[in-house]
Amino acid sequence: MFARLFGKKGEAQASVAATATPAARRAETLLRRLEWTVLRRLDGLLQGDYRTLMRGSGLDLADLREYQHHDDVRHIDWNVTARLQTPHVRVFTEDREMAAWFLLDLSPSVNFGSGPQLKSQVLLDFTAVLARLIGRHGNRVGAVLYGSRGQPVVDAVLPARGGRTQVLRLMQMVLQPPAPKPGVAAQKDGVTQLSDLLRAAVHTVRQRATVFVVSDFISEPGWEKPLGELARRHDVVAVRVLDPLELELPDLGLIPIRDAETGDQITVDTHDPGFRQRFARIAAQREAQLRESLGRAGVDTLELSTDDDLAEAVMRFIELRKRRQRESRNGLNARHVPTQLPTRDRRSLGAQPQGARP
Repeated sequence: MFARLFGKKGEAQASVAATATPAARRAETLLRRLEWTVLRRLDGLLQGDYRTLMRGSGLDLADLREYQHHDDVRHIDWNVTARLQTPHVRVFTEDREMAAWFLLDLSPSVNFGSGPQLKSQVLLDFTAVLARLIGRHGNRVGAVLYGSRGQPVVDAVLPARGGRTQVLRLMQMVLQPPAPKPGVAAQKDGVTQLSDLLRAAVHTVRQRATVFVVSDFISEPGWEKPLGELARRHDVVAVRVLDPLELELPDLGLIPIRDAETGDQITVDTHDPGFRQRFARIAAQREAQLRESLGRAGVDTLELSTDDDLAEAVMRFIELRKRRQRESRNGLNARHVPTQLPTRDRRSLGAQPQGARP
């Protein structure tokens, strides 16, 4: 029947589907759902202004304009400047060919969610949507996975390639982590060291690229410096996945709170208003520190909650990126101001109830 409907191609696809692993079939099903529910709503957003949204590696001369403060003096056109007696600079348009890398934090604290959706699912959906959007234009997509087997180590590197198959391969690696290499001992009760992921990316991503650091940023200190090093070479976007219950504890009575990475567990009384106030105060402090660190690193920030609409969040983010690029072209140095989505009050990542690391 497949041969009659689709010829040999359909027959081959049916054979591949029959022999695919459960993770591969799940990745295919998930990507099809995202293509229908999210990608169709995003169609056309990267067209036209695509050059201003994602930065490529090649440069074409687009225009000349008067020199402004913060312009690179190396771009001054001295012939035009001499004729017009006013400093003029060349304006370049970056070509569409680019590579996008996804640095995925799959540590145990990401496997948490107070609703029907976990942070890990938000991470996978976002990565699949962005990788498919970028890959459809002929660009390459790669990934570095951290903590996918529950251990605080860099687990796998997927070299940058193009096409839908590459997106499926990336999704399959997230859904079914690769087996550990022989001779590598497992580490128990390890806490997240996001700096290890960022340092690995510094050595892995050699050519200029757009880098998405997708994480809940619940980690031991020390990741700020390698993130800044990465941002000086690449266009970096920090994508924070979080859950509303991490920002504010409701009155649930006595509940257990467990550290997902060390296994430590305590019982707290959320009926006590003083405890909830202390939780909110500590959460606000951590939020302020995190935003300050991301701002110093000079990266754009996208926040994705488990109760967000992914398509709307990506659409708002694209609009903010376009505005940022326009500001850069006009000589405004706004790169060190983190881009925040105005969806709701993000007060903190805070301590994390039942299944997440406090």
